[in-house]
Amino acid sequence: MTARKDIDRLRNELEDLFNEVWRAPRFSARRCFRPAVDCFRTVDPAQLVVVVELPGIDPETVHVIASDRSLQVSGERRRPRARTGGQVYQQMEIDYGPFERRIALTDDVETQNGTASYEQGLLKIVFPIMARPAPHGRVPIIVKRLA
Repeated sequence: MTARKDIDRLRNELEDLFNEVWRAPRFSARRCFRPAVDCFRTVDPAQLVVVVELPGIDPETVHVIASDRSLQVSGERRRPRARTGGQVYQQMEIDYGPFERRIALTDDVETQNGTASYEQGLLKIVFPIMARPAPHGRVPIIVKRLA
């Protein structure tokens, strides 16, 4: 099962990259802004935590949508406007523009109980992991003769 999860994760990452390439203006050599993402589980309490690196973005402009098996985070990091006169750049390394990340949720999570917080440029989204019923082991089933 883990190989399937790895293949699905790689497929999702490739789709994201292709989507960004086609959205980028043809005349620009700059790539679009693609925030880094960490995703991990905690044991006590059982939670799935997704951390998205969004420095310089107003958290009120970020859209977060969760479904049963995926999380979508989208928005835009806008280039600050010059306050006086024009700007003449000597160097441009900071990526700006619209972004959209889709994260596969590999665990069964309670999306309706998810929470999100933003602090120091990091968006943290937390989902409780659904409790699985305890296995019952071997259960004998009695066969009855029908008359």
